[in-house]
Amino acid sequence: MTNYILLAAAAAAAEEGKLDAITRTFGWHPQLFVSQLIVFGIVILALNKFAYKPVLQVLEDRRQRIDESLKNAEKIKSELAEAEASRKQIMEQANAQANKLIEEARAAANQVKEQETQKAISQAEQIIVKAREAAQADHERMLAELKQEVARLVVATTAQVAGKVLSDEDQKRLAEEANKEMAAA
Repeated sequence: MTNYILLAAAAAAAEEGKLDAITRTFGWHPQLFVSQLIVFGIVILALNKFAYKPVLQVLEDRRQRIDESLKNAEKIKSELAEAEASRKQIMEQANAQANKLIEEARAAANQVKEQETQKAISQAEQIIVKAREAAQADHERMLAELKQEVARLVVATTAQVAGKVLSDEDQKRLAEEANKEMAAA
């Protein structure tokens, strides 16, 4: 075991010799190394405080703004979808109302058409009734005129055949007899 310790000591001495050779070759001095380490630490602290932290803060702020923008974009997307759904619903309601109004207008037009048709039919019937009444009145007037003419002719013919002038009473009696015969025929 002592061999191992001796070997380790010899290796350490060889290493120390190598280390001295390296320090001389590269110009390494422990005091300068410590001072360089202190200066490096100060530079790291200064960079950390004045450069690294502000840069990290700017990056963090930017990340937060990006997150907010993404959230706002999602919110806007959902609002847009809601607005689109609302628009579709409103359009469907408007179409339904328009169709309802059209159907109501058609029904009203059909009702008006039916009413006007009924009015026209009733007016036509009234015209026909009035025409029949007028025709009947004309017929009765013409019959009365015809009766008077026939009675006058009968009286005139009788007066000529009998060769005498008939009295008013005889004329009335002959006119009535002629009218009765015409009515019977």
